[in-house]
Amino acid sequence: MGMAVGLVEVLGHPPALSVADTMVKAAKVTFVGYEKVSGARLTIIVRGPVGDVKRAVEAGVEAAKQIEVLSSKDKALFLSATVIPRPHENLEAITKTMRFSSAIEQFR
Repeated sequence: MGMAVGLVEVLGHPPALSVADTMVKAAKVTFVGYEKVSGARLTIIVRGPVGDVKRAVEAGVEAAKQIEVLSSKDKALFLSATVIPRPHENLEAITKTMRFSSAIEQFR
């Protein structure tokens, strides 16, 4: 079974935490960590079997959109999402998404 990496980008820490929680509850995926892209933009990263990562990303996107609906702000909180099925081994060296951050390591 092939492994995949899933990424969901949102605006703000509270939405990022909610999306990450939803993703790991929706499917059998591992939370790799998150990257602060710029300002309040955060990318949540998970990995696992391809089908599970797809389900987790879909659930994360829906969670972010639900937060937008409940929010009184007019800003879009969901920014982007992608699933990389069976990433090439060279991708690990470039993106660092296949390794656990030191902050996450204690929870493995």
